[in-house]
Amino acid sequence: MFRGTNTINMDAKGRMAIPAKHRDALLSDCDGHLVITIDKDNPCLMIYPLHEWEKIEQALSALPSLNKAARRLQHLLIGHASDVDIDANGRILVPPTLREYASLEKKLMIVGQGRKLELWSEEQWQAHMGQWLQEEADEQELPPELLSLSL
Repeated sequence: MFRGTNTINMDAKGRMAIPAKHRDALLSDCDGHLVITIDKDNPCLMIYPLHEWEKIEQALSALPSLNKAARRLQHLLIGHASDVDIDANGRILVPPTLREYASLEKKLMIVGQGRKLELWSEEQWQAHMGQWLQEEADEQELPPELLSLSL
């Protein structure tokens, strides 16, 4: 399970070092074989251990191809999915098209989200975090699914 937020840097070639706590888990869990794809709702990337991605890809592939919304989701998520491996220096190479989608340059945020990691530009992360906090303050009522949650 991935938790927490880390600030990291990406070099000019698009390589970024995975923080040690996540790298160790990924190397033991999936031998460093990862899949990166876009987040269709946010300007960030999602990084999955290969075995977690395979479950998602199987579910996406099983969706009815004649359903326009399902087909769009398949095009976006599967179509942008890229296999990457953690190299001997603990880095991954983020493909140029994915870097462009998420506006990734030098300063990045890697955010643990349970079974996956999210990769954000630091600027986008800060902007979205401020927006989410404001939206939370503006919310009047919690959805029913959250009423039984204890924090």
